[in-house]
Amino acid sequence: MSAMKIKKGDTVRVIAGKDKGKEGKVSSVDLKKNTVTVEGVNMHTKHTKPSAQNQNGDIVTQEGPINASNVMLVVKGQTTRVGFKVEDGKKVRIAKKTGEVID
Repeated sequence: MSAMKIKKGDTVRVIAGKDKGKEGKVSSVDLKKNTVTVEGVNMHTKHTKPSAQNQNGDIVTQEGPINASNVMLVVKGQTTRVGFKVEDGKKVRIAKKTGEVID
């Protein structure tokens, strides 16, 4: 499996779907399913049952995963595609728009 171009902690913009145009920070990445979870994007309501910790049930909103192809990395306020380059024997991500190293 190839390396994913989006990592946890990156700022991304949604480019497709119901939340198109929203920006947020990536909170988790699933390499096997090729999905990312972005803070404040793709919100779902979940009904929780009453339990010992939570005496009365609740309705909680939480983020759902979205496909990695539907988000684009934001570097210096601009969306950019991501490429890879080997520098000093290390594989690094580069922003295609500017050509600068991301991490």
